[in-house]
Amino acid sequence: MKNHSISFIGGGNMAGSLIGGLIADGYAPNLLTVADVDGEKRTQLQERFGIRAAASNAEATRHSDILVIAVKPQMVEAVARELASEERDEPKQLVISIAAGIRTNSLAMWLGGKVPVVRAMPNTPALVQSGATVLYANEYVNVLQRETAESILRAVGLTQWVADETLMDAVTALSGSGPAYFFLIMEALEQAAGSLGLPPELARVLTIQTAFGAAKMALENTSGPEELRIQVTSPGGTTERALQVLREGNLCDLFRRALQAAHERSVELSKLLGKDSHA
Repeated sequence: MKNHSISFIGGGNMAGSLIGGLIADGYAPNLLTVADVDGEKRTQLQERFGIRAAASNAEATRHSDILVIAVKPQMVEAVARELASEERDEPKQLVISIAAGIRTNSLAMWLGGKVPVVRAMPNTPALVQSGATVLYANEYVNVLQRETAESILRAVGLTQWVADETLMDAVTALSGSGPAYFFLIMEALEQAAGSLGLPPELARVLTIQTAFGAAKMALENTSGPEELRIQVTSPGGTTERALQVLREGNLCDLFRRALQAAHERSVELSKLLGKDSHA
């Protein structure tokens, strides 16, 4: 699994986190190549990880087993069409896209047709090797390629597969956008603690550690969040009083509406970004 040559088209934060995760997982740096229009970014990744840097996408991908498309969604079509025009050693090489909103049928068409494409939706905690990535494979991806794609994304956290690509919009709403929801909650807790007189730095440390501890309890416990909540809520106590206020504010319904809005926007963006997929 760790003898494939991998080329990253785009050298942004997510590509950098994947490169770092792969090397930490035992991948040889000389098997990894990055191409980016920003020469400084290429050089930084090359010097940081000891990988190869390519001045063009064609140079990076010509002799690679696997391509990871890690450019901004608005740039994917142009990049894919450029790659489709290039002659490569392996024209049906596996393509992994971590560009949000780009459906596999659009990407495969831009790449020239029956291309094995795995669409991956990692979230930002992948930057600290604690991400959650959901993957979807089109019909041209074989079993070995699925395993390879999973091993690459597993280098930055948890991986899960879906068999229906339309579920990627719900994934985007939950885990893709999810870190921002938790940051907002943490921000609100810090501000509320400050209103009770806690110094800002103490409020911040307690908020972060409490969030980390709650997540760790959920990870290491077979009980679901409802049962864990009940376990830490003493009848007539302070936690029960606080939760009552949150329920009166319809917190659960607010989150339902928030995820629905994110889901709808994800669908809109996918249609917009892939508008020429049936051309």
